[in-house]
Parts: sequence; C-alpha cells; structure tokens
Amino acid sequence: MSIQTDEIFGPVVTAVPFDTEEEAIAAANNTRYGLAAGVWSRDIGTAHRVGGRLRAGTVWLNSWHADDVTLPRGGYKESGWGRELGSFGVEDYTELKTIVAEL
Repeated sequence: MSIQTDEIFGPVVTAVPFDTEEEAIAAANNTRYGLAAGVWSRDIGTAHRVGGRLRAGTVWLNSWHADDVTLPRGGYKESGWGRELGSFGVEDYTELKTIVAEL
C-alpha cells in the first residue's frame, strides 16, 4: 500500500508483521524516501543494530522525535537536500577557500 512507501507527513503509524530482522529491515527500507525512522525494542543492542541498517537520516531508538538543534537533520534518498542544523548545517552556508603564500 502507498502508505507504506510514500512520504507521509502527519501522525501516522502502520504495523506490518515480520518473521525475521532481515525482513523488517528490508520492509522499512523499501521506499524512495528516508527522512526518519523509529525502532522499538526491549534489547538496545538489537535496536542499535537495526537502526544502523535503516536508510534514514534520523533514527530514534525507543523514543520518537527527540530533537536537539546541535544535531544535523536531513534525509536519505529523495527526502530533503543536505543537512540542516548542527555543524553540518552551517557548512552548507559556508564557502571555504585556501590561500597559500610563500614569504
């Protein structure tokens, strides 16, 4: 269904059964978008492992929408361009130059 693969902005949650961790990761990554994702697990090691394999710019583990202005925000794939906030966001508005002189 499109609600599983389209970028939906709003308070929407879907539940899809899975048998293996690999199947859950494949289903989560089966979209053209990747702004944010959430992983809920009783095992924080599992949550970290799965979160690291999700193709999303932000992944929350056992929480949702925990933000801090020092953290970069932006998506993967067709979700957004570049990063906002944090030092990575500042770099998008900075033009570097190197000048070398021998005196």
